Amino acid sequence: MSSQEPSKVSGQFHSVKGTAVETIGDLTGMQSWSQSGKEEHVKGEGEYNAAQAKGYAEGVSDRVTGYKDSVVGAVTGDKAQQTTGNVKNEKGQTQQELNKPA
Repeated sequence: MSSQEPSKVSGQFHSVKGTAVETIGDLTGMQSWSQSGKEEHVKGEGEYNAAQAKGYAEGVSDRVTGYKDSVVGAVTGDKAQQTTGNVKNEKGQTQQELNKPA
């Protein structure tokens, strides 16, 4: 993983690349390739899982904030705040569904 935010795309890429390198190492008998492929695969899986967890947590936060804004808007009669809250809540729900742990 890099020092940047975890990325599902980058994690998936490194996972697949690591598996390919490991396979080449296994087929050619090159232990160093096999080992480095395993390590890259594990790092890629870790980055993917970290990005997934981050996305899920952000979805939870959006749902809670959206729900709160929706309720406050409904109570105060502020239809714009209520609508904005509903949209944020739905966005959070979608984000959670896309990042649900397997």
